[in-house]
Amino acid sequence: MKAVIFPGQGSQSVGMGKDIYDLAKDTIDAGNSALGFSLSKIMFEGPEEDLRSTKYTQPALLLHSIALWRLIADKVKPAYFAGHSLGEYTALTAAGGISLEEALKAVHNRGKFMQEAVPMGVGGMLAVLGSTDADVEAVCREVSTADSIIEPANYNSDGQIVVAGHLSSVDRFTEAMKAKGAKRVVPLPVSAPFHCSLMMPAQLKMASYLDNMTFNTLHTPVVNNVDAVVETAPDVVKDALVRQMSGAVRWTQVVKTLIGLGVTEFIEVGAGSVLSGLIKKIDKNISCVNISSKEDLEKII
Repeated sequence: MKAVIFPGQGSQSVGMGKDIYDLAKDTIDAGNSALGFSLSKIMFEGPEEDLRSTKYTQPALLLHSIALWRLIADKVKPAYFAGHSLGEYTALTAAGGISLEEALKAVHNRGKFMQEAVPMGVGGMLAVLGSTDADVEAVCREVSTADSIIEPANYNSDGQIVVAGHLSSVDRFTEAMKAKGAKRVVPLPVSAPFHCSLMMPAQLKMASYLDNMTFNTLHTPVVNNVDAVVETAPDVVKDALVRQMSGAVRWTQVVKTLIGLGVTEFIEVGAGSVLSGLIKKIDKNISCVNISSKEDLEKII
């Protein structure tokens, strides 16, 4: 049984999608038209600073993944879709829940809302390597105060958790985690503290935005991020997207849920191979195939 998965922010790189433009011209041009500007120019040529801006990163990753997916969709019949953070929107698009045009506009605005929620220099994110979920959660509670919080943001794999919150909590958190025996605590080069309660202003804006979008029943189930459960109904899909803004991405549990449902092969469609690497850390016996370039299309027979 197969599941198709889609990456989130951090997988982007200048040049993404350029090699498949001749095969996916209609999809990529439709994306540019929907947004009203040339997203493909930023994807193909950069500059990198623009591509790293979350309001462009998010639609770029979604468009690239869907363009690749449409090139292999007739050869792959997944039982489930899933995506990491932003990738959940891609999964819902592939599953028929949202049109490509509406999805691109939604994540373009999602990126803007997230960037506007916290002033630059106020928040940040850290990757914790070589610790347990319980220890990370305990330290988050210990070091957080009423006006300086830090919270789990991404449960990426066993032994790899990302936290987010105020920069003023970073030093206290780092020292406490090292005292607990964490191997490494690494600051991440992000523009805002995603997937924590500091994103509540963005969540409120996104909830209002999603209320004006059309959601369809999914033709293929999606396992969502915030609950790691299977969903197909439009109202459930929308509610999970809203809560995802300030809620942690439970990727480890998403993968374990899919494996528990009988998935034995994951096909990662989109830039990079981050998710394939995380899945191998969760269960080294699971098969992973990565489709991120024109050359990779040959992997799907």
